[in-house]
Amino acid sequence: MRRQIAKGRPVVVKVGSSSLTGRDGGLDGDSVKRVVEHIVALADAGYPPVLVTSGSIAVGFPALGMSERPTDIAEMQVAAAIGQTKLVERYAAEFAERGFAVAQVLLTKDVLGNRTQYLNARAALDRMLLLGVIPVVNENDTVVVDELKLGDNDQLAAITAHLVAAGMLVILTDTEGLFTDDPRLTAEAELLSAVEHSDEILDRIRRATDAGALGRGGVATKITAARMAAFSGIPTVIAGAGVEDVVVHATGGADVGTWIDPRPASISARKLWIAFGLPAVGSITVDKGAVTAIAKDGASVLAVGLVGTSGEFTRGDAVEVLDESGSLVAKGISRFGSAELVATAGRHSDAIGGEVIHRDDLVVLR
Repeated sequence: MRRQIAKGRPVVVKVGSSSLTGRDGGLDGDSVKRVVEHIVALADAGYPPVLVTSGSIAVGFPALGMSERPTDIAEMQVAAAIGQTKLVERYAAEFAERGFAVAQVLLTKDVLGNRTQYLNARAALDRMLLLGVIPVVNENDTVVVDELKLGDNDQLAAITAHLVAAGMLVILTDTEGLFTDDPRLTAEAELLSAVEHSDEILDRIRRATDAGALGRGGVATKITAARMAAFSGIPTVIAGAGVEDVVVHATGGADVGTWIDPRPASISARKLWIAFGLPAVGSITVDKGAVTAIAKDGASVLAVGLVGTSGEFTRGDAVEVLDESGSLVAKGISRFGSAELVATAGRHSDAIGGEVIHRDDLVVLR
């Protein structure tokens, strides 16, 4: 299952707040240097690196005299503005000592939800890598509001991996990888060496874990990110940030951390954008027969199988397709608004003027 990544392929490395900061917030110098050394080792080994970093809020709130991460959105934005400056300054200084230039890249969901801006972001990142510049990517927490949040930087790292056609996504954390149980609470917890992206054990772990104290992320978000990467054929390794040369060892196929094997075939760039770049405005629910036709037969979403809708959306919006239990089946671009669909549910496609979601605009996620 594990394998070496071809030289020349970009590698996206995500590092979380807990791997950069001290117990009470603030940058930990040794931890930052360790991350920088991971990235430089990648570049020296022939893998163009992209660093996706958390930590701006965690670094910024101590400068405001706060003892813990703020929950008020405005205070989070101020902390992010302060912390982002400190974080990038430190990265730039550390990389400059090793002969590398860095470029700050701040993204939000509204950027990735716009096809033109999505392509522009991809082009800019590609050119940075061609020029030997190390992109330092973060969510734009200073201006973001709840409805624009990517949700966590694990998801941002997966989207970035799609943007640059990465050979691997490496998520660095404060544990050795994924465990069968919480190793802090259970002595019998075992490290998972390698799993398929669809393995049921990942669902069990995802349901059983909570987010950490300093970050928005946690084990659940890392599993979600790995599964996102899997849809473009990108393997993910979740490993400990404190392990020497862990990133280079991961790219070489060594038994470090947890390897999450991707789908055997990737989907098109456009469908990746539909699946992970576009925010879902609402959802439609379909019956059992429609689920089978969509998931197994590659069919379009038809009005005849429609059970109901949720949320207000218009023609051209992205929507989730759910089964009658509320589980996610697919995501796609609707050719009808929610009000139109309420009136046409159960009718034949010819009677309403076509498919609700054509298969070319649909990504099966089950």
